[in-house]
Amino acid sequence: MDYSAIYPEIILALFAIAIPAVSMLVKDSKFLAAVSLAGVGLSMLAVIMHFVDGSGPAVFDNGLLVLDDFSGLFMMVFLSVAFIVILASAKFVENDKHVAEYYTLILLATVGMLLVAASTDLFVLYIGIEITSISSYALVGFRKKDIKGAEAATKYFIFGGLSSAFTLFGISLIYGLTGLAGDPTTSFEGIGTAVATLGDYQEMLWAALVMVIVGFGFKVAMVPFHAWAPDVYEGAPSTITSLLAAGSKKMGFVAMFKFFLLAMVAIKADWEIVVGILAIITMTIGNLAALNQTNIKRMLAYSSIAQAGYILIAIAVGTEYAVTGGIFHILTHAFMKGGAFIVVATLATVAIGERIADYKGLAKRSNFMAFSMTVLLFSLAGIPPLAGFASKVVLFSSPIQGGVSGADWMIWLAVAGIINSAISLYYYARVVKYMYVDELDEGASAEKLKLPRSMAAAVAICVVAVIAIGVYPQLFVDFCREAATALFA
Repeated sequence: MDYSAIYPEIILALFAIAIPAVSMLVKDSKFLAAVSLAGVGLSMLAVIMHFVDGSGPAVFDNGLLVLDDFSGLFMMVFLSVAFIVILASAKFVENDKHVAEYYTLILLATVGMLLVAASTDLFVLYIGIEITSISSYALVGFRKKDIKGAEAATKYFIFGGLSSAFTLFGISLIYGLTGLAGDPTTSFEGIGTAVATLGDYQEMLWAALVMVIVGFGFKVAMVPFHAWAPDVYEGAPSTITSLLAAGSKKMGFVAMFKFFLLAMVAIKADWEIVVGILAIITMTIGNLAALNQTNIKRMLAYSSIAQAGYILIAIAVGTEYAVTGGIFHILTHAFMKGGAFIVVATLATVAIGERIADYKGLAKRSNFMAFSMTVLLFSLAGIPPLAGFASKVVLFSSPIQGGVSGADWMIWLAVAGIINSAISLYYYARVVKYMYVDELDEGASAEKLKLPRSMAAAVAICVVAVIAIGVYPQLFVDFCREAATALFA
C-alpha cells in the first residue's frame, strides 16, 4: 500500500493531535502558532516533494485516495489558506482562552479539505466534508461570550446539519441505484458507469441528484442555499471567516467538480441548464444584495456568494477548458477573499470597526492597509492587471467556446458574468472611496496605526500573490490546465 498519497494528511493530523499536548508544556500562544505553521509547512513540503520526485500519481488503498495534479493543486491551495489564517491568528487570538484548541481545529478542518481533494469515492469525500464542517462549527463559535459569534455558530450548525443529512441520504440512494446496475459502489468511476445504464430509474436518480445538490449548495453558498453565509461571516472571528471563504467553500467546489463531472457526466445534458441558471441567479443575487450593505463583512459575504455563481459556470459548461478557468478562479479567489477578510481582522485588532463607514480616511492612518484592500477588492472586481481579471478572462471565455460549438445558451453565462462583474465594481469602489477620498469623521483619531507584524505579513502574502498571478497568469493557467486534465483522466 502506497502511503505517500496520504503523507500530507498524516503530517497535519499528527500536528493537530500534538498541539494540545504541547500547550500543557508551553503556554505561549505564539509558540503554538509556530508549531501549527510548522505542521502546515511540512505538509506542503510533502506535496511538493511528491511532484519533484516525478513518480506520477500516488494511489492509496486501491484508489480510494489519489495524489495527482488535481488533488495536489487543491492541497496547496488549502494549505496556503491555512498557513495565512494561522499566521494572522498569532496576534488575533493571543489573549483568548483555549488557543491550543483553536489551532487544532484549524488543522483538523484543513485535514478534511485535503481528504476531499484526494478522494475518488463519494463516501470518503463526505467524511472529509464532515471533518471540516464539524471543526468549522466550533471555530465560528470560538468566542462563546460574543453574542453574534454564538448566534452565527448556532445557525451554521443547524443549516450545516440539515445539508449533511440531505447529502448522506442522496449518497445512500446513489449507492442503492448503482446496485441495480451491477455491484453497488460509491466510487466516482463506478457511479459514472452505472448512471449511464439507469434509464429506467430516472426519477430516483434525480431525487438523489437534488439531495446532493442541496448539500453541496450549502457548502458553496449557492442560491437558494445561501441564507446562512452573511450572518455566519459577520458573526465569526474574522480570521475564521477567511478560512470559511477561502478554504471550506473551495472544498465544496472540489466536491461539485468530482460529483457532477465524474459521477453524473452521463446525464450532463439533463442538469447542465439547471446549473447554468443557478449560476446566473447566484451571481446576480449576491451582487445586488452586496450593493446596500453597511457592514464590510456582510458585503464580502454577499460578494462570496456572487463569486460562487461565477465558478458554477465551469460546472455548467463542463469542458476541460471551463474547469481550467474554474480552478484558476478558485485559486485567485482564495488569496483575494482570504486576504480581504484578514485585512478586516487586522484593522479590528487596532480598534477599526467593521462598518464600511469606519474605513473613512484609512489611507491617512495606514497606507499599507488601504493599498492592500484596494488591490484585493479591485482584483475581485476583475480589474487588470490583477489576478481576478486573468481568472475571469479564462472562466468567462469558456461558455463562449461552448456556445460556438453548439450550445447557444451558454453564451448567456458569459454575458451574465461580465454584467455582474461591472455591478460588483460599484460596491468595491465605494470602499476605496471611503479609504482614499473621504475625510476622517470629526473627532476621530488621525494617529498612524501600529499593525501587528504577523497579520501584516499575512496580508502582504495575499497581495503579492494577487499581483504575481495577474502579471504572470500563464504559469498558473498551465498548473490549472494540468489539474483539469488529471480530473478528467
